[in-house]
Amino acid sequence: FFQAEDGIRDVERSRGLGDVYKRQKLLVRWGALALSFWVATALIPGIDVKGGFTTYLWVALLFGLLNATLGSLLKLLTLPAVILTLGLFLVVVNAAMLMLVARWSESLDVNNFWSAVFAAIVISLVTKVVTSFNKKVTKP
Repeated sequence: FFQAEDGIRDVERSRGLGDVYKRQKLLVRWGALALSFWVATALIPGIDVKGGFTTYLWVALLFGLLNATLGSLLKLLTLPAVILTLGLFLVVVNAAMLMLVARWSESLDVNNFWSAVFAAIVISLVTKVVTSFNKKVTKP
């Protein structure tokens, strides 16, 4: 909460800053995902994004939306396999999401399953590093 000059908490101003922080966090995640797609295309030979900066943002947006909706359901349905493999099966789920995005978008090409698996690992690692760095920099 903000403390006003008279010592009274200003709830409305606090809510506004929370919304700004949430939007900033969402934009950083989106940028981190686009950056991770760029790193994956640079490192993994079977992954290709046709286009420039805006194409990476589009692919990241599509991947994020698909992963948030269908990916969550798929992770719930494969929970026993995830538990048995101590979480390693999540890489397979993310690779499947990546291949689905490639099928729905003409901008992303994934040659085979193993390229998708390695790209899913790279995307997860880069996104985690960038978002953890952002948490350290912009702590409210």
